[in-house]
Amino acid sequence: MNSNSDEEGLFRKVDCIRVPLPSIQEGLKFYRELLGHQLIWRTDSAVGLNIPESEAELVIHVETDESETDIKVNSVEIAALRFKKAGGSILKDPFDIPIGKCCVVMDPWSNKFVLLDSSKGVFVTDSNRNILGLK
Repeated sequence: MNSNSDEEGLFRKVDCIRVPLPSIQEGLKFYRELLGHQLIWRTDSAVGLNIPESEAELVIHVETDESETDIKVNSVEIAALRFKKAGGSILKDPFDIPIGKCCVVMDPWSNKFVLLDSSKGVFVTDSNRNILGLK
C-alpha cells in the first residue's frame, strides 16, 4: 500500500514520549541511574533514553513545560492533509526539524499529537552520545 491509502494506518510507530523536567541532570539521575534507561543521545536541552523492547525513546527535556507523544509518519505533509480531511485540525503547520519535518495536530476530542518524519535521516552520535550529524 502507498502512504496515501485510506486503508493503511496513518501512524507508523511511536517515536518518543517527551517529558519536561526542571533539570537534565536530575532527570538523568532518576531515569538513567535509578530506573536503568540507557542513554541514546544528548543535546544541551534534551536527552534520549531507551525504552527496552521498543524502538520508541523516552526524551527528557527542559525545552517546554508540556509533555507530548511524538508519532512517526511516512510523510508529514501527507499526514497533515489526511488528518485534517478526517476531521482533525492542524495546530502547527509542517515545519523543518533536524531529521525531517514535523507538525502538531489535534483530533476531534482535543487530543494533541506531534507528527514527524525522518526524511532527512537519523542522528549519528559520538561515544558520549552527543549528536554529530545525520546519516
